Amino acid sequence: MEAGNNTGFSEFLLWGFSEKPELQSLLFGLFLSMYLVTCTGNLLIILATITDSHLHTPMYFFLLNLSFIDICVSSTTVPKMLVNLQTQIRVITYAGCLTQMYLFVLFGGLDDFLLAVMAYDRFVAICHPLNYTAIMNPQLCVLLVLGSWTMSAINSLLQSLMVLHLSFQSHLEIPHFFCDLYQIIQLSCSDTFLNEIVMYFAVGLLVFGPFTGIIYSYFKIFSSIRAISSAQGKYKAFSTCASHLAVVSLFYGTLLGVYLSSTASPNAHSSATASAMYTVVTPMLNPFIYSLRNKEMMKALKRFFGKEIIKFLGQRGCL
Repeated sequence: MEAGNNTGFSEFLLWGFSEKPELQSLLFGLFLSMYLVTCTGNLLIILATITDSHLHTPMYFFLLNLSFIDICVSSTTVPKMLVNLQTQIRVITYAGCLTQMYLFVLFGGLDDFLLAVMAYDRFVAICHPLNYTAIMNPQLCVLLVLGSWTMSAINSLLQSLMVLHLSFQSHLEIPHFFCDLYQIIQLSCSDTFLNEIVMYFAVGLLVFGPFTGIIYSYFKIFSSIRAISSAQGKYKAFSTCASHLAVVSLFYGTLLGVYLSSTASPNAHSSATASAMYTVVTPMLNPFIYSLRNKEMMKALKRFFGKEIIKFLGQRGCL
């Protein structure tokens, strides 16, 4: 079926998790809980960052964007997965599949870029503390975020347009719980050589590029920390980047798990489970990492809740 006739069929089938009926309710409750925690935790970070003037710094500006993207990553895949688990109707339209794929590639790339931008921010803060304010000025922060959005959007649009030219069988089953770019390319009955070349080139440029920047930034950071004479000074310097380092380890660790599971095992359930770590678990854990290990964020959250409680009591006439 040629690309121009792709509208001749309108549905794909999404598979990936256990088909046992007794597990569907358990999986639904588990992923719904995790999704709600993800949205609530990241939304609280966004609200605290916006409302608290103490957090109006480059690091928390980037964290605000990361929290927003984490919500978007989960919202791209989890709601559809929950509907499929609850209704046992695993259908997604062709247009819906392409839209989901586009958004997932977009927000996944943004995650990668923002972690690299945040690593650069920590590099400047620790290695060039006297010039931090001058270097990380508001204009540069906005440009870094806009540049991340632009590059991710171009890559996502390019990948989606190339998928439009692929042909598929009339009954296509995707062995996943969402429309993953790699899975769609593998299931096409067209020649996918060009798609694979572009996809792997994008992975090399947009994944390993930022990762290399993160590695370089932390190499310079650790070199600067080692040069600090006092133990207290070393601890204070390291604590400013500990949360980001934990998030980076979690992000790339889950990506590596997804890659290894897809290459080492043809089992679709194993691949879907590994992908759930990246799309559901990682966005859920990020707020906890940045909240529990960050005294400024904890204080901001307490001030935020304190204001809301006072406002609520005032409206009730209790104050």
